Amino acid sequence: MVGPDETGGCGCTGDTQRAERDPRYRRALWLVVVLNLGFGVIEAVGGFVANSQALKADSLDFLGDGSITLVGLLALAWSARARARVALIQGLFLAVLGFGVIGFAAWRALHAVPPEADLMGGIGVAALLVNVAAALVLSRFRAGDANVRAIWLFSRNDALANVAVIAAAGLVAWTGSAWPDIAVAAVIALLFLHSAQEIITGARSELREIGSGA
Repeated sequence: MVGPDETGGCGCTGDTQRAERDPRYRRALWLVVVLNLGFGVIEAVGGFVANSQALKADSLDFLGDGSITLVGLLALAWSARARARVALIQGLFLAVLGFGVIGFAAWRALHAVPPEADLMGGIGVAALLVNVAAALVLSRFRAGDANVRAIWLFSRNDALANVAVIAAAGLVAWTGSAWPDIAVAAVIALLFLHSAQEIITGARSELREIGSGA
């Protein structure tokens, strides 16, 4: 059975049982929430200003990670069933956002206009620094159980996505084409959908097992 510390099965909320008894870990998760949600909003605005699909997609990743972790923290006193239901709703919402990014990227491919490469690259560097900071905050907890390690790995993998955004900005500046930006946006959206699928699958599995009394 998926335990109460495995909201959604993706590990992106961390270990809620550990958060209940370890104030240092709980503070670390709150800091990650602030970093993710705060910069997610900044990057979304920057994505529209720079006309960059990759930045918009990456901002959704920030907002998704931050909101899932926030709910995980707020739901510490909730029942396992309530947390699983919330995770299912979050997974479905994230999937809708991911499909929306892919659809808009496809539309942009038909009306390709290169983004502002300098602004795109600058925001990409800032996003990388934020994710590195989050990974460093969580690094002391990465040796814990699967969920503790998973949340650290998510921050590390997000930093790799930021490197792809920075590379895309360089290619846009070099080629004068919008295609590197669109390609990176599509890849990030697919990774986003993969995370949503993990959350939905884990939440449904937990709900079934709770219902069966396993």
